[in-house]
Amino acid sequence: MKNLKLVTVLSRHKWLAAVLAVITLAACSSGPKVRSDQAADINFSQYQTFAFVSELATDRAGYTTLITQHFKDAISTELTARGYRYDETAPQLLVNFNSNVANRSETRSIPSTHYHYGYYHYRRGIVYGGFPIYNTEVSTVHYKVGTVNIDLVDVAKRQLVWEGIAEGSLTQRDLEQPRQAAARTVALIFEKFPAQR
Repeated sequence: MKNLKLVTVLSRHKWLAAVLAVITLAACSSGPKVRSDQAADINFSQYQTFAFVSELATDRAGYTTLITQHFKDAISTELTARGYRYDETAPQLLVNFNSNVANRSETRSIPSTHYHYGYYHYRRGIVYGGFPIYNTEVSTVHYKVGTVNIDLVDVAKRQLVWEGIAEGSLTQRDLEQPRQAAARTVALIFEKFPAQR
């Protein structure tokens, strides 16, 4: 009977550890946090054309970087899908964007339980579990966080009318496939774009 109780207690602790692991993995695998803001009383159907500002924040030393090209392609795709047309000579909206990657560290504490098992001859060969020993396992995790900002500016008013921001942990896949990562992130940001009236 004692052995059955011990197995039951161990099963409960294993189940709890499995649930914590799933929650931790789910939190790590969630996408970036996306938010947006817009100027009050702006009807986005009044705009038909867009272009990019001449000096984007992702450009370096007077030339266009690959990351700039990836983001320009992705943003053009999203705006074109919403009925806007690229017009470098007479844009009604100017697009500016920036991306930034920062190194972060996080210390994580995970509670754990260990049991001491014993076999004592003088107790006639009974194997039994002792009292649980509670510990906290501490580890430091290093990771990269990416932030993307997209601004839309009304050219006539010289006023920011919409901004979208995404922030999240970068995976190895994101770092190895920046074009696809840019397209995914921009698509998520534009899910927050206001519908045209």
